[in-house]
Amino acid sequence: MSTLKINAVNSETQFAELSGRAIAYRSIGTGSPIILINRFRGTLDTWDPLFLDLLAEKHQVITFDYSGIGYSTGTLPTDIKEVAKDVKDLADFLKIEKAILMGWSYGGLITQAATHQYPELVTHTILLGTGPAGKRVVPLEQSFLDHALKPINDFNDEVILFFEPESEESKKAAKASHDRIAQRIDVSKIPSTMDVFQLYFAGGENAADDKDNFRDKLKTTKTPILIISGDHDTSFAVENWYPLTRQLPTSQLIVLPQTGHAPQHQNIPLVVNYIDIFLQNTK
Repeated sequence: MSTLKINAVNSETQFAELSGRAIAYRSIGTGSPIILINRFRGTLDTWDPLFLDLLAEKHQVITFDYSGIGYSTGTLPTDIKEVAKDVKDLADFLKIEKAILMGWSYGGLITQAATHQYPELVTHTILLGTGPAGKRVVPLEQSFLDHALKPINDFNDEVILFFEPESEESKKAAKASHDRIAQRIDVSKIPSTMDVFQLYFAGGENAADDKDNFRDKLKTTKTPILIISGDHDTSFAVENWYPLTRQLPTSQLIVLPQTGHAPQHQNIPLVVNYIDIFLQNTK
């Protein structure tokens, strides 16, 4: 009798019962744990399942929803340090002592906070389509704001928000990714009200104020950091990293051409290969 292989589409949604909230999470694969930390409005359902499944060939891949977001209960904090506590609390619940953290977009800001707050937990940090804490050199593009704040995003919005609409190859990748995500998505779980958006915005402002000097801590951290960006990210322009060139001793920056805000959804095998090589060759 054959057993069903657990993958991103059929994995069980589980709950970490924590103080004052329940964190929804899913886990696939075995090996060194990677905890994925999500974007603005992202839920368990909005990661590309192919990306997760390829990562899970070598790792235990854990996705979760922030407090108050998606399938989780509670309220999303407005201080990125408090949001980062979700990561540590989930790791403790799962009895994970060492983990790779991978953050996308807003989740990249949370990942940086967690890296600096919990260095004993984090072996490696991977940042996708995001920027450093502190003031932006290049602000959000208006096109991002025009589409990101709609109560419900359609496919055209996704192309503009996460891919490169000027590239036919990018648009093909967008359709393939959209169709994979559509295999398992509860749209009702995606944050859609301005009240919740404001919680995210406050967290973003908190990261920009950077009163905890997380930006400077990137210059002294011992944690290996891999940054993967698209060359046209309308949310977190890759140029925001350039003032830190030669100041980040453990960071590597990869820029993918004709790629938008979701490099890991457009260039999946390539990004997974970059991640594998990074993890194999850094300590």
